[in-house]
Amino acid sequence: MYHHVKKLMYTVRVGVPDPRFGNMLLEQFGGANGELAAAMQYSVQGLNCDDPERKDLLMDIGTEELSHLEIVGTLARMHLKPTKTDRHAAYADPLIAIAGGGGVNLFNSMGDAWTADYLKITGELDVDLRSNIAAEARAKIVYERLIDFCEDPDSIDALKFLMTREITHMKAFTAALESMGKPPFSIGRIPPTPELVSQYFNDSTGVGDRGEPDARGPWNEGGDWELVEAPAFQELQSELAGTRTPGGNGGNGGSERVARKSSPKKKSA
Repeated sequence: MYHHVKKLMYTVRVGVPDPRFGNMLLEQFGGANGELAAAMQYSVQGLNCDDPERKDLLMDIGTEELSHLEIVGTLARMHLKPTKTDRHAAYADPLIAIAGGGGVNLFNSMGDAWTADYLKITGELDVDLRSNIAAEARAKIVYERLIDFCEDPDSIDALKFLMTREITHMKAFTAALESMGKPPFSIGRIPPTPELVSQYFNDSTGVGDRGEPDARGPWNEGGDWELVEAPAFQELQSELAGTRTPGGNGGNGGSERVARKSSPKKKSA
């Protein structure tokens, strides 16, 4: 069950209200990376979870996110308050001033309505935990940007509290995922096709106008990586040469397939 206590998790103060900044805050109220989305995502994942320990984690953090929503909503409301009576302040966001009466609603900073499409819920616990780690990272970045555009010290203090809790949740979700003991690429039940899983398709080739390289790194060389040169381009070359064979799939199709095993770079003398 839920129980509301008439006290914010973090006391919010605003020195000088800024309606334009209040509009920005709505991104963390009704936006894709906001507190409502996080609360609903984790809570619904928790309802679906058959693992009692990690269900407790999801419900704990999902409930805390509702407290964060209350903080953000209160902070935004305090910044938006001038739009109730001040015509010039109302110009900052007519949707809030006219349709919303100067208060918050389930919209993002652009006036787009909140949607359940924001939620990432698969019913696979390890996959959902990965989504949650990414969600907390995105929210942390949003709070950083809000802090950068905020001129009110008291508001910044509240935002730093919320930003820090994103890292706390990332730590908890990461520990829960690691404690499951699953290999990092063991997703679901059906294993990947062995001859394809370590092929890296080099589909962005050449040097860019700003000097972007055709790069090599641990994401496409070393270990068991096999670099496959632009499969789609190979298909075109084969067709022009009249040697294309039908039925190609990815890096395995076409008689002109060119692949090479990656090898360690030689150290310079």
